[in-house]
Amino acid sequence: MLDPLVAVGPLRFGMKHEEVKAALGGKWNGGGQRTAEGWHWTPYDEGCVTAVYDQDDYLVGVQVAAMGGPFVRLDDVELIGRVPFAARAEILGLAARRGAQVTTNRGGNPRIAAWGVSTTTEQEWGRLPEGHIERKDTMITSALFTAPKVADDAAASVIAGYDVGDLAANPGAWPVTPDDERPRWDWTPLEQIGPLWFGMSPHQVAAALGEAPAGRTGAFPFWYWRESGQWSLHTDHFEHAGITAQYRSPAGVPQLGAVTVHGRTGPQLHYDGIPLVGITPSILEAAIIQHVEDHDLGLRYSPNGAAAPDGPNLYLDATRTGDTSVSEPTFFTEDWYL
Repeated sequence: MLDPLVAVGPLRFGMKHEEVKAALGGKWNGGGQRTAEGWHWTPYDEGCVTAVYDQDDYLVGVQVAAMGGPFVRLDDVELIGRVPFAARAEILGLAARRGAQVTTNRGGNPRIAAWGVSTTTEQEWGRLPEGHIERKDTMITSALFTAPKVADDAAASVIAGYDVGDLAANPGAWPVTPDDERPRWDWTPLEQIGPLWFGMSPHQVAAALGEAPAGRTGAFPFWYWRESGQWSLHTDHFEHAGITAQYRSPAGVPQLGAVTVHGRTGPQLHYDGIPLVGITPSILEAAIIQHVEDHDLGLRYSPNGAAAPDGPNLYLDATRTGDTSVSEPTFFTEDWYL
């Protein structure tokens, strides 16, 4: 049960790490990361629960995963593992009955600041008859719960590991651009995607696309570097082009190392005649597996479980379109870390 602004199940805001670990039965993954402000996050229970701690190491946020995380209920509303639109309707109904204001968070999902509740969504997974897991085409709800006076955006940025002050928020809509309205880009593995070449500077990327970035993310590599000013650029988001440029800084100057093409709005790219952008994930995966079998090629699985051809440095992910999802590929250099 959620006790708004006070506790999530056995976890009470204000706990220390050892107390959280004990409350979760010692299910601590190790790891985590500290931010420039001295906040840090720590995963528990195989990543199904993530705790956010402030500068004084007190628990101020709890993120519960959609798959594998505990079910969390507020009154009669289940918040975890739900179809997004169904959960949204019930949350709005509860808020109306209790006189609470509902707004939209950065991801376009319901946020109730008075309760410290911010809902999110994740890809749903299922299990095949033979026991293997499979990625579905649907989304289900997860959630972030925060202590009093802690903004959900701030807690989410701690977990994500970057500053998001000027990153545009989703207004709560997920329209998909029809394929015949998208430009067609060519790409050469490990070299270029459309007008972009790996190794470009942020200025060169913006010039090639003919637009300024609509938002950026970045971080200080180590929290104690804040005063020295060594902020590192991670991504530039280009709304008109429909891509996100990802950078690395091996010699101090950011260089383009990966490009994510937005699944809902980005340009269309093909792999041996197979469209990669804005496609139902299961249809795309079946086409790739069939192509690999027909041509006796290698197959590898991305960290998210998506099948991809071995060789072209292609990472296949998915992005939300309401209660379902569409494919969103990332093209990257040979030594890029995903």
